[in-house]
Amino acid sequence: MTLMKLYFTPVLLFLALSCPVWVVSRSLPMTDKGQMNNSCVFYARMLLKNITNALKQPKLFSGINCTSQNMELNLETRTPTVCSPQGSTCSGITTSAFDQESCIMDIGRDLSHYYKFLSAQPDPDNLLGSSVLYSLRELMENCFTSSLPTHLISNEALVKVSNHFDERLSLCKVMKGFQVRTITINRAISYMDLGEHTN
Repeated sequence: MTLMKLYFTPVLLFLALSCPVWVVSRSLPMTDKGQMNNSCVFYARMLLKNITNALKQPKLFSGINCTSQNMELNLETRTPTVCSPQGSTCSGITTSAFDQESCIMDIGRDLSHYYKFLSAQPDPDNLLGSSVLYSLRELMENCFTSSLPTHLISNEALVKVSNHFDERLSLCKVMKGFQVRTITINRAISYMDLGEHTN
């Protein structure tokens, strides 16, 4: 019975995360590259998965217990507020109407902010470049092209060795904030993909 419980939870998690990918395309909201589609849902979920996995990498945060640290959010956008579904009280404010244009714009600004920050981080083992930055670029290139920096920074060009405690601590806090913001972005993209706000 104990084994069943151990295997049952990951199966439910997998189904919960993958079910919306099966939704058939409908009248979908527009992104700056065309219609929001199931691939945007997929890219956003891969980004969240890669951020979560990166936060578990001891090499990125050696000497720091990242799980016990506070998070640092990007406060230059209002993504949690403007991307709240109609009637939602999650952000502490009841939203009367979903503002799709502002939501897409703020998501793009968030993605650009985190891309610039993460691209500038030391990554000698390519732990960020091969997972988080890769999936972040995929989401930006396929769903939020206006958020792309004019010149995509190659993480390989920025490889530098750094053992500074403050840099690793900052990376930990920002990655935790990015994880929380990516949860919000995933919810918003899934909400727009379902098209419920257009009914």
